[in-house]
Amino acid sequence: MAIYANKKISRRQFVSQVTGAAAFTIIPRHVLGGTGFAAPSEKLNIAVVGCGGQGRTNIRGLMQHKDAQVVAIADPTTSADYDRFYYKGLAGRLPVKEMIEKHYQAENPKFKCNDYNDFRMLFGKEKDIDAVLCATPDHWHAYVAMTAMKLGKHVYCEKPLAHNIWEVRQLAKAARETKVATQMGNHGRSSSGHPLMREWLADGAIGNVKEVQAWSNASAHIHHKGRPAETMEVPKGLDWKMWLGPRGPRPYNLEYMPYTWRNWWAFGSGIMGDMSIHHFDSAWMALNLGDPTWIEGNTEQLDNETASENNKVTWMFEKTDTRQAVKFFWCDGKLKPDRPAELEENRNIGGNGVIVIGDKGKILGGGWSASPRIIPEVKMKEYKRPAKTLPRSTGHHRNWLDACKNGGSTVSNFEYAAKLTEFVLLGNLAIRAGKRIYWDAEEMKAKGMGELDPIIREAYIPEWDLAKLL
Repeated sequence: MAIYANKKISRRQFVSQVTGAAAFTIIPRHVLGGTGFAAPSEKLNIAVVGCGGQGRTNIRGLMQHKDAQVVAIADPTTSADYDRFYYKGLAGRLPVKEMIEKHYQAENPKFKCNDYNDFRMLFGKEKDIDAVLCATPDHWHAYVAMTAMKLGKHVYCEKPLAHNIWEVRQLAKAARETKVATQMGNHGRSSSGHPLMREWLADGAIGNVKEVQAWSNASAHIHHKGRPAETMEVPKGLDWKMWLGPRGPRPYNLEYMPYTWRNWWAFGSGIMGDMSIHHFDSAWMALNLGDPTWIEGNTEQLDNETASENNKVTWMFEKTDTRQAVKFFWCDGKLKPDRPAELEENRNIGGNGVIVIGDKGKILGGGWSASPRIIPEVKMKEYKRPAKTLPRSTGHHRNWLDACKNGGSTVSNFEYAAKLTEFVLLGNLAIRAGKRIYWDAEEMKAKGMGELDPIIREAYIPEWDLAKLL
């Protein structure tokens, strides 16, 4: 593959670098030649990096497909209790390993899932891995996904695609170069509502769009400023240094994980990164607006360490020769958009959703691209729907598995996912700036605000410097 020749590094040297151990230099058969696609008759061997709540959920989804099997997992946590969170139950490496083996052993009693504390050891030892699913905290997404792509693995990475804008652009570039099948885990992209929204907007169902509003009632879980004052003993079974990875050392505290990492800027992307990437997706793709001119954000509690709730963000897309100006609005926590006057009294906008406002009407949709409807309902019933011209997804995991086996693209490939994620991360950049920023997309800078550069491209400790993989 050209990426190795261009960097004057052999495949053997690259794998040795990634694993950190020269003994593990056996290259998977599908990396050595051809396009890297498995024959359609073969099962895809999948490794999962990150076995928390969302990793466990993804594995359950993959286990529904007979032509795929999870054969190896990696996570620095042996076990974690999610009962106080959305996911519930036990997750982590050992509970997830047990779940996987129980499932596949029903068909093959000899099946064994190998588990690793360090994903680099997994990549070095597992010679028959075809694809990798990354469901780690956000600060790990870029390194795991980049490593997998450079080794010729197909990659599914949870949303947001990466933790900062520079990482996002590097992943999109690597996906173009390696030509592996990629998918971001914004699963609403595969809902039936996503193509409906796009078809209706293209048909002019509500005229020219001038505004898009999205929201989520998700909680931040963390409600204070600064790092915890207390240093706690690292729980047995947690490799805290490995969990921190690129972020470098800090004392362990229960406030950081599991799950609550989303609301620490060092590890997650707050409610914006978690939820807006779902709810804006269909309208953002349909409008194909390019880069915003300016973004303005404010938050209930501005802090360099913690991501708060009750955030409000505005993105401005200036008028062009082909369309009028468009504004996007986001709010979360206890904040919601104004109730549309067109909405019937017996209906509400819900805890998550999107409102698309045109000069001839409005569309109200649920979260995750679900159930778009022109409002009021009488207008929906009067609307003559256009022909279904866009393909319908067979499911988010299925879409990725088919691309892994047969070639072709996916509905949320890294080219698309990078652009959507950058749009969302710009919202976070505005929140953290505390004032309006003017975006220079070509230079990847907020104009006149050099203090934001360390957020746009974060520093790593030397061991986990992403630039070394490029």
